[in-house]
Amino acid sequence: MNSGLPIDEALPRLLALLAEGGNAVLQAPPGAGKTTGVPLALLGQPWLDGKIVMLEPRRLAARAAARRMATLLGEPVGATVGYRVRLESKVGPRTRIEIVTDGVFTRQIQNDPSLDGIGVILFDEFHERRLETDLGLALSLDAQAGLRPELRLVAMSATLDAEPVARLMAARTVTAEGRAFPVEARWRDQPAPNRLVEGVVDAILAALDEPGGILVFLPGGAEIRRVERRLADQRLPAGTDVLPLFGDLDQAGQDRALAPSPPGRRKIVLATSIAETSLTIDGVRQIVDSGLARMSRFDPRTGLTRLETVRVTQAAATQRAGRGGRTEPGIAWRLWPEAAHAALLVRPEPEIATADLAPLALELAAWGVADPCSLRLLDPPPAPGFAAARRLLRSFAALDADGRITAHGKRMATLGLAPRLAHMVLRAASQGDGPLACALAALLSERDASLRETDLRSRLELLEAPGHHDAVRRVREIARRIARQAGITWGPVAPSSAGAVLALAYPDRIAQRRAQAGRFLMSGGQGAYLPESDPMAAAPMLVVADLDGQMPESRIWLAAPLTPAELELALADRLTEAEEIWYEPSTRSVQARRRRRLGALVLGEGPLERPSPDRVAAALLDGIAREGLTVLPWTPSVESLRRRVAFLARLDGTDAWPTLDDEHLTASLADWLGPALAGKRSLADLAGLDLAGLFLARLDHHQRRDLDSRAPTHLTVPSGSRIAIDYAGDAPVLAVKLQEMFGLATHPSIAGGKVRLVLHLLSPAQRPIQVTSDLAGFWAGSYKAVRADLRGRYPRHPWPEDPLSAPPTARAKSRGT
Repeated sequence: MNSGLPIDEALPRLLALLAEGGNAVLQAPPGAGKTTGVPLALLGQPWLDGKIVMLEPRRLAARAAARRMATLLGEPVGATVGYRVRLESKVGPRTRIEIVTDGVFTRQIQNDPSLDGIGVILFDEFHERRLETDLGLALSLDAQAGLRPELRLVAMSATLDAEPVARLMAARTVTAEGRAFPVEARWRDQPAPNRLVEGVVDAILAALDEPGGILVFLPGGAEIRRVERRLADQRLPAGTDVLPLFGDLDQAGQDRALAPSPPGRRKIVLATSIAETSLTIDGVRQIVDSGLARMSRFDPRTGLTRLETVRVTQAAATQRAGRGGRTEPGIAWRLWPEAAHAALLVRPEPEIATADLAPLALELAAWGVADPCSLRLLDPPPAPGFAAARRLLRSFAALDADGRITAHGKRMATLGLAPRLAHMVLRAASQGDGPLACALAALLSERDASLRETDLRSRLELLEAPGHHDAVRRVREIARRIARQAGITWGPVAPSSAGAVLALAYPDRIAQRRAQAGRFLMSGGQGAYLPESDPMAAAPMLVVADLDGQMPESRIWLAAPLTPAELELALADRLTEAEEIWYEPSTRSVQARRRRRLGALVLGEGPLERPSPDRVAAALLDGIAREGLTVLPWTPSVESLRRRVAFLARLDGTDAWPTLDDEHLTASLADWLGPALAGKRSLADLAGLDLAGLFLARLDHHQRRDLDSRAPTHLTVPSGSRIAIDYAGDAPVLAVKLQEMFGLATHPSIAGGKVRLVLHLLSPAQRPIQVTSDLAGFWAGSYKAVRADLRGRYPRHPWPEDPLSAPPTARAKSRGT
């Protein structure tokens, strides 16, 4: 079948390579026709003994590809070509080509590792590097090596870096050159973040001056709705239809966006990144690219996944532009300047590096693999994220202590749900709440934008009410299918018990209200909030199913209230009771309580009558370390003692003397201060602490004697005054009134005469008039100038011509003398 698309030129080489056996990597530009062309070309190949299975990353793309191929064959879907997506399939006994989502394929290969009846597996849009696609290829390579050497594997992409993939697959590469039609890039100024909608609408209005349908790429559903409302206020040309397109849109809405416009009409399709690949949107000749995409990033430290709006990569921009050149020449309006294009990342980061790895860890355990490096994964999972994933699965009893899958874990894996939701469904079923758990799992899996209430109970009530729109009916049907798959008899759903069941999935997201309404602390230790206007802002306790993952507080988007009794029943095995002793900064004292906890949450407490003295002392030491040594009762004599010891340590040049500076004292608090804290529980109790005695206790008998003799606290000067020596600086200082030193010819010293004191000779007003380490030289020299300068200002104080013969004095002259 010749389609007239660029893929036709590469098909003979690809088919010849596959006929020889082995694997292939197919590089074909956007719009080349590989998604429909390759599977149809494989039909009827003499070497092919079995079905053709093609993996698509999204349900919408899988359904659309199957419909397009069936149309080309002139058959209904489910005849030669069919599809399987989560909880939905259209295949028949004659089906030879099956389009499946990557998650469905994981279930297929886990159930039948030999892939019996399958001859070739195509991995479409492999460049997206979705976690499940990487896993599907790794499991297929493992099955091929051990069970099915005749199985062919083909990785297909428009923007793939082929070399590492070909090396991983031991494959050869086939490249399709050229594009069906050229796409002209038109660059525009990048709008400010708060002007995105305006910038997009301006670009759409410019595009309306050119012929053809318009496909607009926006980061998410919220932006789609805002642009849709803004366009409704514009006077668009007659016959213009504005159509949204996103993953959770109902089937009828998706069909309207993908179908050709009726004669005389043109369409503007507002889409997320879902429209980047695989889909053919008939009639589109122009692309308006916001240059933004929404991606999720998992933080293994907090266990939270947050959505981030990021710049697209060069590869994604190429994919998006290619949507405009499928059937005729197109235009790509890019909302960023051409000069900024080279600064974009070349390719997206693989999902395995940023995603929650709990699904991967469960699937690997189900495959019998403990070490992910034993499989041929293109990129290994980050060690912290994989370790966090295994801890979560162990907490659900899905893995045993050695990392092997348990019977419960095997049942979880068969449901095709996220591990948290699978565990919730199975545990709730054993407690008689199976239908409610299935309804919650359906709601949380679909994440439909049309169900807007934060309170999950309100959403559950919509599911129970008759009628309603397609989104509600779809979620209701998915819930029933989950129940059938889990062996649960369907019955009434009681929304009031939503919190109790949801807690089974999110034990780390039990949120306890803080003092302020709307502010919560979660059991995992993170903060979260609701607007005070939200009806649940005053709830004492919530179970949080969805939040934005921002720090330090995350916005809660989906939750349900929880009562203490429900918590006790649902998570009894996770509750702990412990004697907690800690330093409380607000009271500056040690607190001792018996507490019942769930993670970071205190559910109940009472006084601890006889706390362990050692633990009390340790807590008080912790408080002192956090507050700083300034909380201790320092006195001038204690500070002098520390400085005298430091002086002798410098003088002797050995480490025999203890180090008593703040850094070392803080590091050794338990050693020198701990024994003195018996019976003390607060900083106030430290007021009578004998710090000098504690420091002297660290000196031996000889050191204490040396301290007193070589580094005395005071020196008696000629006047008879006992003056304190200051050891704060590099050299010891004696600050003394000049008149008290009359008659002294030799300079005073300490440390057995080795160290001269630095004399700060003071005026009668206690101000330094001379600093000297040579008293005799001062008397013989500078004294005369000092005497001449000061005798007139201080006439009541003696200023003899010969200071060495004058009597020293601390007093002034008597009046009249």
